[in-house]
Amino acid sequence: MKLKALALKEARDIFSNRIYMLLILVQVIIILGAYGLAIVSSVAADPQLIERWGGSGFLKVGVVDGDGLLTEGLEREGLSVREFSDIESARKSLGSEVVAIVYLSGGDVRIEADTSSVFYTIMSERLQGAASWYISQKRFRESGLPAGTIQALEEPVKLKVVPIRREDYRPLALESSYFVEIMYGFILPFVVFLPFFLGSNMVTDSVVGEKERKTFEVLLMVPLSETMIILGKILPSLVFSFIQSMLWLGLLVLLRVPVYNMPLLALLLLITGLGFIGVGLFISILADSTKEANSAITVVLFFATFILFVPLFMDMGALNPLIRFIPSLLIVKMSSGPHLDPGIIYDMVPSTVFSVLIFLAAVVSFRREGVIRL
Repeated sequence: MKLKALALKEARDIFSNRIYMLLILVQVIIILGAYGLAIVSSVAADPQLIERWGGSGFLKVGVVDGDGLLTEGLEREGLSVREFSDIESARKSLGSEVVAIVYLSGGDVRIEADTSSVFYTIMSERLQGAASWYISQKRFRESGLPAGTIQALEEPVKLKVVPIRREDYRPLALESSYFVEIMYGFILPFVVFLPFFLGSNMVTDSVVGEKERKTFEVLLMVPLSETMIILGKILPSLVFSFIQSMLWLGLLVLLRVPVYNMPLLALLLLITGLGFIGVGLFISILADSTKEANSAITVVLFFATFILFVPLFMDMGALNPLIRFIPSLLIVKMSSGPHLDPGIIYDMVPSTVFSVLIFLAAVVSFRREGVIRL
């Protein structure tokens, strides 16, 4: 009963803290903002999506003395084409009506672009693609090859995809490889770890707050073992963070980002969360003030972010064999498909051991601190 009373007290402290409640809203804003950014960047990176979402109107290019083949190549890249009769009138419209102008000069394709436009980065690759397509088509036609031969050269192999396990398919918000890469490769693992970053800070504030209020010694004199006191302190933060993390996964599912293997994913998050809570508890034992604790937890979380997310984007060289054990990569593997390699259970072992060791080290430090203060 006393353990329950201590845990309820900590829970009330969490819910009465306006900063913590505000941070929940901030997390929702971060999730929705990241999701929106992924949608926009995916559309911008895919000509077909730009056309489907009506964004091609912003990608306007001018053609001088338009060659039908060149115009076709530009339109194939999802660009909106406007024809001009002469180069001077086209240049006057550059930057205001069109982002780039394309014309032929001596058999070469020339491009003049307004590089100050935010759309230039998107258009540059498409302009190069259109120019390459035009040159190859022109060579084919000048060679005098029959139309059937040209088509065969353009498509030497016809790819036919045969879908299997269609019953496991879940519709995605955006059928784009870039969207899948950014959502599952970064946003999803980042979103589920955010609450545990906050949870480690909660534990630190709770214990250091007891020290600053001079109630830490009183807490140690309560007829509860050190283990029960620790559980009473950390359980509300751990449960609060875990529930938030699962809610954010549910929000992503509502936004049509399928999340697979939820039970195993929840287990991994609980284990990893225990490690984060252990870090917060360990720092709270070493620090004597909230300022010290906040500085220390900021540094630790910075390094944790580096370890968890940088390997997702960079080649780590000699460390690559160890990358498969980090929790963020395990989350990517678990959440992105319904069928798992059984070996992933073994890949979870190092994370589990590491989290448990951190937590046990924090418990030992807490007990030693209690003995010293008493």
